[in-house]
Amino acid sequence: MELQSIFEQVKTASLSLTSLDTTAIDAILTDVADEAIARKDEILRANALDLKRMDPSNPMYDRLKLTSDRIDGIAGDTRKVSTLPSPLGRVLKHNVLPNGLELTRVSVPFGVIGIVYEARPNVTFDVFSLCLKAGSACVLKGGKDADDSNRAIVGLIKDVLKRHGVDEHVIELLPATHEATGELLHANGYVDIVIPRGSKRLIDFVRQVASVPVIETGAGVCHAYFDKGGDLEKGRKIVNNAKTRRVSVCNALDCLLIHSDRLPDLSALCEPLIASNVRIYADEPSFAMLNGRYPSALLHPISGEDAYDTEYQDYAMGIKTVSGLDDALIHIRHHGSGHSECIITEDTATSDRFLREVDAACVYSNAPTSFTDGAQFGLGAEIGISTQKLHARGPMALEEITTYKWLIKGNGQVRSK
Repeated sequence: MELQSIFEQVKTASLSLTSLDTTAIDAILTDVADEAIARKDEILRANALDLKRMDPSNPMYDRLKLTSDRIDGIAGDTRKVSTLPSPLGRVLKHNVLPNGLELTRVSVPFGVIGIVYEARPNVTFDVFSLCLKAGSACVLKGGKDADDSNRAIVGLIKDVLKRHGVDEHVIELLPATHEATGELLHANGYVDIVIPRGSKRLIDFVRQVASVPVIETGAGVCHAYFDKGGDLEKGRKIVNNAKTRRVSVCNALDCLLIHSDRLPDLSALCEPLIASNVRIYADEPSFAMLNGRYPSALLHPISGEDAYDTEYQDYAMGIKTVSGLDDALIHIRHHGSGHSECIITEDTATSDRFLREVDAACVYSNAPTSFTDGAQFGLGAEIGISTQKLHARGPMALEEITTYKWLIKGNGQVRSK
């Protein structure tokens, strides 16, 4: 089918969603969750075909991989979305003017949301559940690495939609080609907004090429600053969790900043990382401190300031020694991506200043960046982490994928000026 026809069908299907009430939407989402469990073996077989084409040493392998437990978690997230209040029809502002005009600003769907994403089949479930709950249809352009998984998942969702008498074109998966990406990014009049999820390269490409409006979900170059007043035991747990929980995700730790006065504690701070074979790229002071105390095969000198711009998505991170909070703030300003940053300190004044002055979507005190996630924030699933400042910032869930319109009621008033 020509892509133009697909866009037309999705646009038409999106209009039919206005007749679905919250009860009907929630029933569909619950059935999708149940179907994911019932057809788990089918999804895993499709995923196995994708996994066979990828080198297990590729950091993206973990993102691509589905397991029985992960499908259970995905189904749980889908059910969670079904229990959340509808984001539609919320009165955001209400006012009656002196001339009697009544103004009401209410939340409404975008209409059609396009998603460009890489090897993350869970995104297919997440996007559908959030878009449907927010009253929008979705056009998905997944990566070729996950095409078999995505097609099995979209087929499952379409079966549920048909059983509920809903136009199956409220979700469509485009071919996994560069040409399809280009057409989606220029589907003006059919697609209301595009959200890219993936590497910095993908995000930059979408932002630079698209004529359809874009909400940018930026790459995550995330820092943890271990302050002079940091608690060592808290620091060990926070750094290890932020780095090793899942290395391929955008909220994973990429650079540890350590106050020069706490260099004697660096080996103890990094010791939990050894179990995960985390490679460390250290500046001169931290390298000298770790040399002989951290496995030599995993310890390397960092190669220039540009290396601090790396989003590793792997069992690797940089270390930078700083003279204090001012130095840490400057480093984050120059090398951070505006995603997630954290400080480890017991000094309230230092913590408060860090929270106030760091310019990022999510800023933590004594907690790891691994919490930057829609489900962890109590939002259900998420459609992405926005690092821009226009419209949405941080985990984007139901409220962030709606827009609004003004409703004006009059009684014959006319404008005199």
